[in-house]
Amino acid sequence: MARPEEDRLRLMGAPGSPYTRKMLALLRYRRIPYAMLWGGHQNPIEGLPSPKVKLLPTFYFTGADGTIEAAVDSTPITRRLETEYEGRSVLPSDPVLAYLNELIEDYADEWLTKAMFHYRWYFEADRDNAGPLLVYWSLPTLAGPDAQRMADMFSKRQTERLYVVGSNDVTASTIEESYLRFIDILDALLQYAGYVLGARPSSADFAIYGQLTQLAIVEPTSAALTRARSARVRAWLDRMEDLSGLEPSDADWFMPDQAGKVLKPLLAEIGRVYLPFLKANAEALAAGKPDFETEIDGQAWQQPTFPYQAKCLQSLLQTAKALPVDVRDALNKHLSGTGCEALIQ
Repeated sequence: MARPEEDRLRLMGAPGSPYTRKMLALLRYRRIPYAMLWGGHQNPIEGLPSPKVKLLPTFYFTGADGTIEAAVDSTPITRRLETEYEGRSVLPSDPVLAYLNELIEDYADEWLTKAMFHYRWYFEADRDNAGPLLVYWSLPTLAGPDAQRMADMFSKRQTERLYVVGSNDVTASTIEESYLRFIDILDALLQYAGYVLGARPSSADFAIYGQLTQLAIVEPTSAALTRARSARVRAWLDRMEDLSGLEPSDADWFMPDQAGKVLKPLLAEIGRVYLPFLKANAEALAAGKPDFETEIDGQAWQQPTFPYQAKCLQSLLQTAKALPVDVRDALNKHLSGTGCEALIQ
């Protein structure tokens, strides 16, 4: 018997949206009944409200009184799902692991996406690939010539916006080198236990997966680099797509001391590139600067100031500050020497 439509959690998104892919895989793993609405806010779905900020994916939560709420931002939605649906959690219960998971998820959502945007629009071959796909993902019946005109316009606009995420001729090598180091680090983590925080997926795994559905599959340049670097990572993405058959247990999570040792290279990469960016961005915002210049990994970095990513840093600092002293001490030990220890000061 088919499940009634009102029992399914509806979300609107697009295959080319890494956050849509993140949340779709997470819903499958958690066995949350859902209805996937392929589309975008340029063609609103009749009967559904628009969110204040029009991002993908958009979730449509139905309240007890039947009111529909449109919600965006994958991180708080993931936490909301934890409270509304039991079992198969993607958040470790151990507070040390929980904080490391939050940090890695934030890195994937906010730093790896720079690589995704860079590789999608910086190189001509990738632009030529992405433009038509983005059109047909939304409008599959559009005539070829019309689709190409739309693709050309969209590609031009997105290429002109590369600077917004910090992708430019000055920063390109920093983004590309960081991405390749990350693939090497992820390869080692997968070989060790299958996932980032143990033998079961966390929200950090799904955040990484979302970005890599584009970087390692859709974008020709980064896909070729990823496959040449790690067949393991490329294969992992196919498994991550649907983990509904996995039967996790609490014992599958790393122990805190084990996590601190195994995750050291990833935490060092986060401290090498992402934390310097967050700090410089927050300082620029506090000073009222519309853009900023700093140094990341020994190279110049410049981009517009991002209020949202200042909130990301504030959230990481506030979460750490609220932890018990013994948990903070344990995190200090694990983060020492990685460049991330300032989060726990």
